[in-house]
Amino acid sequence: MIPTPAAQTATDAGAGRTPFPILVSLPEPEDTRTRVWYTVRMRVVLQRVTEASVAVDGEAVGAIGAGLVALVGIAAGDDARVVERAVAKTAALRIFRDDAGRSDRSVVDVGGSILVVSQFTLLADTRKGNRPSFSCAADPALAEPLVEQYADALRAFGVTIETGRFGADMQVSLVNDGPVTIVLDVAP
Repeated sequence: MIPTPAAQTATDAGAGRTPFPILVSLPEPEDTRTRVWYTVRMRVVLQRVTEASVAVDGEAVGAIGAGLVALVGIAAGDDARVVERAVAKTAALRIFRDDAGRSDRSVVDVGGSILVVSQFTLLADTRKGNRPSFSCAADPALAEPLVEQYADALRAFGVTIETGRFGADMQVSLVNDGPVTIVLDVAP
């Protein structure tokens, strides 16, 4: 629908009220185009933690102390530039407390670690029906190297990185500190 303003005046003469404008949106009958309301891109959910681990088939494959858990969803169409933006934001995000108790320090500043876990379900489309669609998620052949690039680029900042196992059924355990959870939607 394209909004079409139609100014009308309403009065209630019996109550002695003054006229006021009413704005009405009317649909345009010839407008039948499908609307796309948002574009899905890489999504990273960061949780500040005191500790976290990830296991596959009962075997621990990664564990950290204080730092961040980064749940990483790669969307179809994402590339190295999008990952670089996500890395820069992750490394610089000031969500750790300084000596005054304010959130003014980054994971790099505090010497924290990051547990990186791939999670395509972050890109679920739940607008229709009750079964989520994952059609916005990247093909695993594209997503896996981009998740690895995300982890490797964070290592370049001097951050200790642990990872899950791409495509595996993983069990993630964590103690959320705060709780602090930040969602990064990374635009190209």
